[in-house]
Amino acid sequence: MDIPKMQIPVKEIPIGGKVKLFMKREDLIHPEISGNKYWKLFFNINNYLDLKPENPLIITFGGAFSNHISAVSAVGKHFNINTLGIIRGEEIEQKWSANPTLVYAKRNGMNLKFVSREEYRHKEKLTEFLKHEFPEALIIPEGGTNRNAVQGIKMMLNKDTKDFDYLCTAVGTGGTVAGLSQFCEDNQKVIGFKVVDDASLDEKISELTSKMNFHLTDAAFGGYGKISDENIRFINDFKSKYGIPLEPIYTGKMMQKVFEMIDENYFPEGSKILCFHTGGLQGIAGVNLLLQKQNRNLII
Repeated sequence: MDIPKMQIPVKEIPIGGKVKLFMKREDLIHPEISGNKYWKLFFNINNYLDLKPENPLIITFGGAFSNHISAVSAVGKHFNINTLGIIRGEEIEQKWSANPTLVYAKRNGMNLKFVSREEYRHKEKLTEFLKHEFPEALIIPEGGTNRNAVQGIKMMLNKDTKDFDYLCTAVGTGGTVAGLSQFCEDNQKVIGFKVVDDASLDEKISELTSKMNFHLTDAAFGGYGKISDENIRFINDFKSKYGIPLEPIYTGKMMQKVFEMIDENYFPEGSKILCFHTGGLQGIAGVNLLLQKQNRNLII
């Protein structure tokens, strides 16, 4: 994987009031390997290819609409590497062809193995089995979070991100917030917006960063993958006002929570807040299929 030549823009969100809000559009970094996924995979893939494996294979894990599965499949196609996605939910095996994310992954050449939710919960055991069966393979954990990923997130920080008081990112598996924490400026505070109900996230993140400059706040809005009519309204209004699309699982919920915190005067007057758009727009198509079945408003 190459370092992109384009400069990822930092754009002000003109909200008025006592604080200044900005967004860094990591979703624009690559048309298929989007947002933080590009950087979480950067060192994982490059270090693996440096080993010159005879029969390269990338194995990873994810749910049916996983941004990570989508991104890894695109990497496999780009580098002509075989990929295997371990997909949570064996019931999906009979209907994967109706899922835009999995269709995309298959089109990129990814093989899919569907496992029960119980088996998926014990990924450590499953990983050991895969290591034995495919000793040359690169096995990347769910969401791409590991120490290589944290090193990659460093690339999201540059001279344009130094002049901010708060750095904000959505949190799924914790790799992005850990990377921002480890490599940001000493005076900066990092806020992670949890979209999952995982009581162990603080501990997991602390294992990946040596700093205690991060804080996690709940932005699940009813639970992981749960999308309310208010979420949809916020995302559509945000795009209409500011010209920036958001997806409803991660960045959309983060921005909704940020606006709530601003309204509640959480941030001191004069604060400069930078939110990272971590991509994942591919997931909107799948979400809209579900919303359409429920006769609800769609994400535009």
